[in-house]
Amino acid sequence: MNILMTLDSNYIKPLKVMLKSLFLNNQEESFAIYVMHSSLDTQELEDLRQFIDNHGSQLNVIYVDDDCFEDAPTLLHYTKAMYYRLLAFKFLPQELDRILYLDPDILVINSIRELYNTDIEGYLYAASYHDKIALKEVNKVRLNVYDIDAYYNSGVLLMNLPLQRQLIDEKVIYDFVDKNRSKLIMPDQDVINVLYSKQIKSLDEKLYNYDVRFYSYYKIMNGGVCDMDYIFENTVILHFCGKKKPWNKQYSGKFHSLYKQYEKFALNDRMKSALLGTR
Repeated sequence: MNILMTLDSNYIKPLKVMLKSLFLNNQEESFAIYVMHSSLDTQELEDLRQFIDNHGSQLNVIYVDDDCFEDAPTLLHYTKAMYYRLLAFKFLPQELDRILYLDPDILVINSIRELYNTDIEGYLYAASYHDKIALKEVNKVRLNVYDIDAYYNSGVLLMNLPLQRQLIDEKVIYDFVDKNRSKLIMPDQDVINVLYSKQIKSLDEKLYNYDVRFYSYYKIMNGGVCDMDYIFENTVILHFCGKKKPWNKQYSGKFHSLYKQYEKFALNDRMKSALLGTR
């Protein structure tokens, strides 16, 4: 299975935690991990490569130079890196037909095979939208000039690469960003929704992009069915959306202890590698 992620040095530790959860709960699978970056150094990449090799998978590094996006407009604190997942098809090997993009603030707690094998013929992406009234209304008002049925979260994206190579025009993306600078809060996610939401296949958020902030909401809206037992039996991806992240000491969310457990597993791997390196 092909897995894509984009990151800088600040997200290496969370990335390892996410990967550890992926590897532990998909032990029968092997993965080709693609990392797009513009700033990781040799030591960081080697450490990441060893971590992935130790789990029977392969790291593929894609370095992206700023010159690749010389015509791309940027927004305040959003750099050219915001285009990486939008235009990943340009940099990935041409023989790849699909890849699953995952944010690093994720835990994978069950098999991803069914998600990865989702039929996406005729769609650019498969993704989930968070069906919470407040979120829908805010985004509807903010982007009201565009015809959007649902506002999809871009943290989990199954990509149809051949169709993207045919239909996605980077100039259209650049023009949209340039025209809407004042409206874009989450630029890459806004772009995907405004330009391509009609070509996104909807996935069940409770299974494939569970927003951990809304445990009570999910449970109430599903008549109590979506409780902890349901989540651990059925949910594939837990997503720690928002500014508060579980690797920060002040975090106190519902799934914090679970995250810390996977963090411990990932950290133990690093300690073992360090000990082996001294022998």
